[in-house]
Amino acid sequence: MSKRPLNVGLVGGGKGAFIVHPHQKAIHFDGTRRVTAGALYPDPKIALEEAANWPYPIKGYGSYDEMISAQADLPPEEKLDYILIVTPNFVHFDPAMKALEAGIPVFCEKPLTVTLDEAKGLVDKVREKNIPFGVAHTYLGHWTSRFSRYIVQAGLLGDVRWVDSYYLQGWLATKFEDTGNQQAEWRVDPKRAGGSGCGGDIGTHALMQLRYVTGLDVTQVAAQLETFVEGRQLDDHFTIYCKLANGGKALVRASQIAIGHKNDLGIEVCGTKGTLRWSQEDPEAVTIYLNGQPDRTYWRAAVTPGDGFLPEDVPADLMAEPTVPPGHPEAFHDAFARLHRCFEDDVRKYAAGEPFSDDGSKYASVRDGWMGIAFIETCLKSNSSEGAWTDMPASV
Repeated sequence: MSKRPLNVGLVGGGKGAFIVHPHQKAIHFDGTRRVTAGALYPDPKIALEEAANWPYPIKGYGSYDEMISAQADLPPEEKLDYILIVTPNFVHFDPAMKALEAGIPVFCEKPLTVTLDEAKGLVDKVREKNIPFGVAHTYLGHWTSRFSRYIVQAGLLGDVRWVDSYYLQGWLATKFEDTGNQQAEWRVDPKRAGGSGCGGDIGTHALMQLRYVTGLDVTQVAAQLETFVEGRQLDDHFTIYCKLANGGKALVRASQIAIGHKNDLGIEVCGTKGTLRWSQEDPEAVTIYLNGQPDRTYWRAAVTPGDGFLPEDVPADLMAEPTVPPGHPEAFHDAFARLHRCFEDDVRKYAAGEPFSDDGSKYASVRDGWMGIAFIETCLKSNSSEGAWTDMPASV
């Protein structure tokens, strides 16, 4: 018998918000999840108007408080199975905490919060409730990200010596926030974005890619946060030299003033046996460089175990993940869908009272979200000390 599709409620997403659209497409991607409700805007009147004009029928609420409290009186088949938070950074903590207190799993856009205290509060609540919580680090959803993780953590490149993890954009190379673009406006506002602009927005993606692929935490940072566009209050260029837990080194860098770069996120991992390179603007391919051998490029869904580099026992679940044949590209929406698919699996287990795994192997966990905020706060401290080496706090 087929399962009932999960009901998902949106917090945010109205009035021209961008990120809600790939999320809601990903939610509906498999037919096993559906958006059924939303508190789409801070103004209750506009929130209800936005819901009434949504592309498909959903139940509109004037506030997320109203939406969360309403769940207690609904029949089981109408209750929300999880909520998706797609608001600006400063409106992540409150709806997330209230949903967790009501026993509703949460999938939240990054960064997790704007302060480390808030992030720690969510970590503690998730542990108390033993409830699924995911953070939307999109690019972990690419199959090639997962394949890269397997290669590095299986030791096929040897010990990790050096990592270059980056995310480069050019859309804020001018004072775009003065044109009325709401996506630009809140990202450069310290009250809504937090203490770092570029770092908090996309530098956290570069950090997460490093941690996800290598399995290594950053232990110290020497940070330089720069603002190139005159009159802007937050950094638009973010360069961090890092020490890794295994003794290796890394560069985590991000820029939003790099004209010509669109969404150029990528990673290069250099080990004692070889190097791996991957870029999400060319997400179908992973390239491996080995001493004295031809370069190897692996394409999604066209990987052969036991080829002289890969072992015979590449995990079956990894090999089974691609949903379309090679040559038919997966892309941004597929990455989102893979994250929601994995989160769905944990939500269903939670609802059935079964154990679930939120270890960060399939999507970023609340602890990964905490680490992102710890990284930003440590970078801010280092930057204020002229880039002095600064210790990361102990993991929670």
